[in-house]
Amino acid sequence: MATREWNPSDFEVEEEDEEQTLSPLSISPPSSPLSYFARDRHVAFLEMMYNLIPHHYQSQEINRLTLAFFTISGLHLLQALDRIDKDRVSNWVLSFQAHPRSKAEVKNGEFYGFHGSRTSQFPPDENGVSVHNAGHLASTYCALAILKTVGFDLSMLDKESILISMRNLQQPDGSFMPLHVGAETDLRFVYCAAAICFILEDWSGMDREKAKEYILNCQSYDGGFGLMPGLESHGGGTYCAVASLRLMGYIEDDILSNNASSSIINVPLLLNWSIQRQATDGGFQGRANKSSDTCYAFWVGAVLRILGGYKFIDKIALRRFLLTCQPEFGGFSKYPGDLPDISHSYYGYTAFSLLEEPGLNPLCAELGMTDLAALGSI
Repeated sequence: MATREWNPSDFEVEEEDEEQTLSPLSISPPSSPLSYFARDRHVAFLEMMYNLIPHHYQSQEINRLTLAFFTISGLHLLQALDRIDKDRVSNWVLSFQAHPRSKAEVKNGEFYGFHGSRTSQFPPDENGVSVHNAGHLASTYCALAILKTVGFDLSMLDKESILISMRNLQQPDGSFMPLHVGAETDLRFVYCAAAICFILEDWSGMDREKAKEYILNCQSYDGGFGLMPGLESHGGGTYCAVASLRLMGYIEDDILSNNASSSIINVPLLLNWSIQRQATDGGFQGRANKSSDTCYAFWVGAVLRILGGYKFIDKIALRRFLLTCQPEFGGFSKYPGDLPDISHSYYGYTAFSLLEEPGLNPLCAELGMTDLAALGSI
């Protein structure tokens, strides 16, 4: 059984030779980028993904719920949620939930969240119960985000099983494993746990104080956050740290307009590190001395939005960079000149939402979905 899933907080932290990263659609050279945000072409791109994912994504089958999140939430950002069948989507998502055979099993150490795909979901037994459980934190975040986006009533979920079993994943140092066996622990999964509790409006699924201490231990000398204590500051890790603290109520929104000096994190250093991630080409990099990448316009941009420091970036230069990553047939690529893929397309849309592009729904920076979905106003 595969235990390593891609997740919405997976920011390619292991890559060194970034120029060799290939798009799932890398078959032929991309066409010239457009000089404007081509909303209709982006809608068509996501409609294609919604109806039939190209075969180049076969290697990501285990991440099907994540790909669905990018597609469905992307359509909502583009104000095109009417292109999908909401009831069909919610029923499909619900089919991935892992269920315990009895109440006693909820505390057996496994996680009764959502599977990432059929690949990780073994057939149920004769009683309709999934015996082999591979529930995953990131898949659960994506599942709940999709259900919020399509307007599903989350009170109908067995949230008790999700939350009680999720607490089994929290480690003594406050971090989380994404599933019950054989996985790493870092800030990505602390964020997923915090987002799940926030969406379900119930914090019984985690020890917030322990999680807070783990997050604080990840802030580096330069102000950014590494994915684990002692690691290099990273745009994705910094987002997970700041967004988690905001969701858990430990930092205020727009902290720069309030008393930043009393914050539990070093806000001046964090602000300085985040602003420095905007490169000379206008884009954002995930780490010092790395190339600009479409997705960091969200990971770092959202941090600045939460802090109240988004006003300090060069928005014109950022928009110009993002448009170089937008081919004429829609979607966004990782780098200028590459072909588009679903994940970078989604983070391109979130970046343009942060830039307040006309025709896009506003973004909830902490949850990485539209404000409308986050507020349940679908």
